Amino acid sequence: MIICVLTSSRADFGIYLPLLKKLQDDDFFDLKLVVFGTHLSKAHGETVNQILENGFTADYRIETLPEKDSPKGIADGMGKTMTAFSSFWNEYGQNFDLVVSLGDRYEMFAAVMAGVPFQLPIAHLHGGETTLGAIDNVFRHAITLASRYHFVSTEEAAERVRELTQTVDHIYNVGALSLDNINNQHFLTLSEFKDKWNVDLSHKTILTTFHPETISLHENARYADELVEAIEQLKDYQLLITMPNADTNGNVIRKAFIERFTGSKQVFLIENLGSQGYFTAMKHCSFLIGNTSSGIIEAASFGKYVINLGNRQKGRVCGRNVIDVPIETTKIVVAARQIETLPAPGFDNCYYNGGAADKIIEVLKRP
Repeated sequence: MIICVLTSSRADFGIYLPLLKKLQDDDFFDLKLVVFGTHLSKAHGETVNQILENGFTADYRIETLPEKDSPKGIADGMGKTMTAFSSFWNEYGQNFDLVVSLGDRYEMFAAVMAGVPFQLPIAHLHGGETTLGAIDNVFRHAITLASRYHFVSTEEAAERVRELTQTVDHIYNVGALSLDNINNQHFLTLSEFKDKWNVDLSHKTILTTFHPETISLHENARYADELVEAIEQLKDYQLLITMPNADTNGNVIRKAFIERFTGSKQVFLIENLGSQGYFTAMKHCSFLIGNTSSGIIEAASFGKYVINLGNRQKGRVCGRNVIDVPIETTKIVVAARQIETLPAPGFDNCYYNGGAADKIIEVLKRP
């Protein structure tokens, strides 16, 4: 069975990883990776190298990155991606038994939509979720409608997919694939992490990832300033910040971080930690601040509290470890101080369902 997997960024590759390993190791499957988006961008860490370092081949590379992160730039990038994939599907689409997509990003949407006229069999991971503070919500649901197979992370997501597709066929609640990474992860030691990233996680550390809210674009500069001011008031912590995705207005956030924290001995800016580095940091950090899905989906498995900022993740199913806070300096600082007084967390993860990769493989092998 020839499986084509679409990967456009560090985020989806890290989630895919346990499934990719099983597909690669099983003679039943012939795995082909289509690499595009920020993977091929030097400014975003050229993360195609992580794919190669993990023992995979970038079978096809498609240049699709937008030139700017303005609304027009993103729209132009979507058009560029659709045009590139139109040619790709026309030449290679008939070679694949299944095309696998993940998530909700605009470039993934464009790649999948270009395949619709070719009637490609699409499998979608993480459909049915909701993020009301991001335009990705639209892209996610559109990918769901274009897909034949649905591997969802919760029963709530499964129900939403049933509502969207008006069918109960080929919808499988397998849990969140990224949690398989945690169960099988070889974590870096503190000394290994320090040697690689020059950050000593034995100190009190807040792990931070903050992306723009793509619904309220005009507010992102203010949001960045509010978060920067909060960080500067949390002087008894060191901050490890992973930089934002290539979203609309993402450079506004990047600029605020770079201008205020370049050269700081308290705040460390890292483009991309990779799955091993990121999960090592999550394991050892005091808690998380930001608005990334990893705070919603993965942090509970590490027993970590999360200060979830603003509306980007609004609508996602959350565990008891998630504390929703407006993007206001004073409220962020107050929430951080409150976490210090809370009992040591111990949380069940509502996104775990017993090993997603094995469940997906089982479905794919059915006659």
